[in-house]
Amino acid sequence: MKYQIVIAGFGGQGVVFLVKVLAICAGNRNVPFLGTENHGMSQRGGSVSCDIKIGGFTNPVIDKNQADLMIALEKNEGLRNLGFLKLSGTLVTNAKDKDEYPELPFEGFAKIDAFKKAENGEFPIQGLNVYMLGFALINDANFPFSIQEVRDAITQMNAKVAAQNIVILDQAMKDAKELK
Repeated sequence: MKYQIVIAGFGGQGVVFLVKVLAICAGNRNVPFLGTENHGMSQRGGSVSCDIKIGGFTNPVIDKNQADLMIALEKNEGLRNLGFLKLSGTLVTNAKDKDEYPELPFEGFAKIDAFKKAENGEFPIQGLNVYMLGFALINDANFPFSIQEVRDAITQMNAKVAAQNIVILDQAMKDAKELK
């Protein structure tokens, strides 16, 4: 298996948390992985993007047009990082509507207004990252890990908030299925 994921957002949205969850998934399956944590201005709410390569790679950085999946926790950060996604890749983004994006050549595109759902009290805003991960699980047919593997990794990552995060993950998957 070889699979490359870019996760893009702002500082404080949990980009690094998602990379760690996916790394745990790979480790639990004994699949090699490489990841980057680009903190930059993250402590001040600035741009954060992280890469994770799953499989036998030797360089942790994803080159232009190579990512299989991009999870954009915020629409503008998704737009800023589009160049890393290959044409056969999938973009999963937190955006109000499809019109916020230009015409896209990618095979997979799924959007949801996760900010609005959090504002409406459907899940706590601190769970935005997990929500978007659940949305990606349903919208990317080639996602490298099973739902149970992701649930297990979330539990291993932080058992104190695992139950809440799994509820958020399940809600996202339910919402994604309803939009299909």
